[in-house]
Amino acid sequence: MMKLASLVLALTAATVALPAHAQFAKPEDAIKYRQSALFVMQQNFSRVAAMAAGKAPFDAKVAADSAAVAEFASKLPWAGFGDGTDKGHDTRAKAEIWTDKAKFNGYADKMQSEMSKLSAAAKTGSLDNIKAAVGPVGSSCKTCHDAFRKD
Repeated sequence: MMKLASLVLALTAATVALPAHAQFAKPEDAIKYRQSALFVMQQNFSRVAAMAAGKAPFDAKVAADSAAVAEFASKLPWAGFGDGTDKGHDTRAKAEIWTDKAKFNGYADKMQSEMSKLSAAAKTGSLDNIKAAVGPVGSSCKTCHDAFRKD
């Protein structure tokens, strides 16, 4: 009985410890996943940013909904940056993502934090609050792109 319990515990631990990239059948799947998540985030953020810049009519509900989707999407792409997804595929990711993972993760965390602030600002329905939160989100995206994205 003790051996069976130990075996079950070991199998459970091994399953939980599998790397995040194991959820993808091929590196191309991980790349497509992260690119799709980043696209959805960018599209929703851009909708809010256009309102903040006066390039689109302000609609408080659309802004709040779009900011909420962008916030949710900001948490998704990082699992798609696993081993083997750095080269030989349709990606603009620089090798530094994998060689300076701590810096990359720090930028990702910063962007997610700023995106959460934008979502909270959008929930207030105040265009002024949204305007104040859009800049830091855009800045956090640009900082990461400058360091980790090929143009």
